Amino acid sequence: MEYKWNLTPPTTEQEDLAKALAEAVGITPIVSRLLVARGITTPEAAKSYFRPLLHELHDPFLMLDMDKAVERLNEAMGRKERIMIYGDYDVDGCTAVALVYRFLQQFYSNIECYIPDRYEEGYGVSIQGVDYAEEQGVKLIIVLDCGIKAIDEIAYAKEKGIDFIICDHHVPDEVLPPAVAILNAKRKESTYPYNDLSGCGVGFKFMQAFAISNGISFSTLIPLLDLTVVSIAADIVPIMGENRILAYHGLRQLNNNPSVGLKAVIDVCGLTGKDITMSDIIFKIGPRINASGRMQNGKESVLLLVEHNYQAALEKARQINQYNDERKELDKKMTEEANSIVEKIPELMNQSAIVIYNEDWHKGVIGIVASRLTEVYYRPAVVLTRSGDVVTGSARSVSGFDVYKAIQSCGDLLENFGGHTYAAGLSMKVENVEAFKERFEQYVSEHIETEQTLASLDIDAEINFSDINQRLYLELKKMRPFGPDNIKPVFCTRQVYDYGTSKVVGREQEHIKLELVDGESNKVMNGIAFGQSEQARYIKTKRSFDIAYSIEDNTHKRGEVQLLIEDIKAREEL
Repeated sequence: MEYKWNLTPPTTEQEDLAKALAEAVGITPIVSRLLVARGITTPEAAKSYFRPLLHELHDPFLMLDMDKAVERLNEAMGRKERIMIYGDYDVDGCTAVALVYRFLQQFYSNIECYIPDRYEEGYGVSIQGVDYAEEQGVKLIIVLDCGIKAIDEIAYAKEKGIDFIICDHHVPDEVLPPAVAILNAKRKESTYPYNDLSGCGVGFKFMQAFAISNGISFSTLIPLLDLTVVSIAADIVPIMGENRILAYHGLRQLNNNPSVGLKAVIDVCGLTGKDITMSDIIFKIGPRINASGRMQNGKESVLLLVEHNYQAALEKARQINQYNDERKELDKKMTEEANSIVEKIPELMNQSAIVIYNEDWHKGVIGIVASRLTEVYYRPAVVLTRSGDVVTGSARSVSGFDVYKAIQSCGDLLENFGGHTYAAGLSMKVENVEAFKERFEQYVSEHIETEQTLASLDIDAEINFSDINQRLYLELKKMRPFGPDNIKPVFCTRQVYDYGTSKVVGREQEHIKLELVDGESNKVMNGIAFGQSEQARYIKTKRSFDIAYSIEDNTHKRGEVQLLIEDIKAREEL
C-alpha cells in the first residue's frame, strides 16, 4: 500500500511553547514538541500526562442518573433481590460483566451473569434473556455495553416487574428505554466531564459510586483495573482524559498482579514475563476473549475472567485459545472470499463504499472481514450474512468518516443498528439488502472527503539518527499507553542508505531486516520492515530513500533500540 505522508511543521507559537516546556520539565525538545501537538502545554499538564493519578478520576456522581442507579442497587441488595449482570458478547461486554460481577460478589451472593447467544438471540437485550431472568426470579438487571436502544425489551421486562440499570457508551436515540437509570455520558443532557469511556469503564464508574455510597475503600476497586484496560484497548476508545488514567493503572495491574483469569490468558498467548502493552491486548489478549463469543458463547469468557482457581482458568483459557485458532482459519477463508467478490465486480472498485453479502458466512467473523476490507481498499465497508430470518452485518470505517451516521441514514430499511463512529452493527430483512446497498453508497459518496479514501500516514516529526538515543526512547516510553488521541509517535528520516547488511527474512521472505545509515550523521540504526520485502531490491541498489518509523526496544539486544519501519519511499517517488 502506498501511503501519503502528512507532516505539518510546528507553528512559531508551538515551537515557543515546546521550548519553554522542555526547559521547565527537563525533557528533550523532540518530546516536548510531541506533547504540545497533543495539547499538553504546561508543566502541570505534562506531569499529569506522564504520571496519571487515580485520584484525578472524576466524581462518578457527576454522571446523570448515577444517584438513581446506586439507590436501586442498594435497595435490591437490602431486599435480597436476585440481580442479573447482563452484557454484550464482545471483549468490552465480557470484561464489563466480569468486573461488576466480581466486585459485587464480594458483598452479595444472590447474583448471576448472562451473555446472550450471538446466533440465537443476537446483539443486546433479548426477549429470551428477559424470560430467563423472570424464570430465575431476577428483579434487577444491570446491563453493560448495550441496552441503550432496547426500548421494547426493557418495556417488556418492566411489565414483568424487572427493573433495568443501563451502563452503555453507544450513541443513544432521541427516545430512551424505560430503565430506572441510564448511565451513558453520550446522552444529550449529560454534563459528565468525559464521554469516551468504554462500556466496561462505565461499569467501573458505577462500582466506584457504589463503593463511595457504602463506605468501601477505593483500594478494593484497583484489582478490577486489569479488566478495564483490556476493554479500553480492545474497544479502541481514546487514550486521553479519564481513559488514560484507567489504562495507565490498568496496565500496571495487568503486568504486576493480574486476576487469575487474565493470568491464564497471558500464559496461553505467550506473554508471560513480557512488558504487556496496549498492542499486546489488541492483537493477543483481546482476540482470545472475543473468540468465545464469535465461535460459541461469550459466557465462557466471562466464566474465565471471574475464575479464582488457576488450573481451572488455564483449562478455560486453552479452550478459548482453540476457538481463536478456529476463528483465524475462518477469518482467512472469508477474507479471501470477500476480496474475490470485490475484484470480480468492477463497479465495486469505483464506489465510495463496499457492501457485500453472502448468506453462508459465519456471523461471528464478519466484523473482522469488514476491517480487512477497509484496510485493503481504504473505504467504509459493510459485510452482511444471513442469520435466521434476517440479514445481519458489521460495518467498519476509515479515518475521519462516521459510519454510524451513514447507517443511521438508512434507518428505515433496518430492523436494528448501533455502534460508534468507526464500527457499527446492523440487521435488516432480506428484501432490503439491495436498497440498503444503494442508499449506503449514496450517503457515503455524498459525505466522504477524497482525502479520507487515501491511505495516509501521519508523521509527528522529521529527525536524524543522531537524535535517537536511550534518553529519547525512555521519554517516548513514558508517553504510553498509546491509542486513539495519543497515537504512538511516528518519525521520518530523509535520505538513508543500506549499510550493506540488510536482508529479506521471514517464513515466506516477506519482511526486511535492515541496517541503515543516514547521510546527515552517518549513524547506523537497526530496523525491521514487516511485509515490505518488495522494497528490498531498491534498497540493495545503494540509492537513498526516506523512511517513516516508530522507535521500539530491541528485544534481541538489551539496552538498544530499533526502528519499526512503517513505510519506505524511494527518492524518485517524492
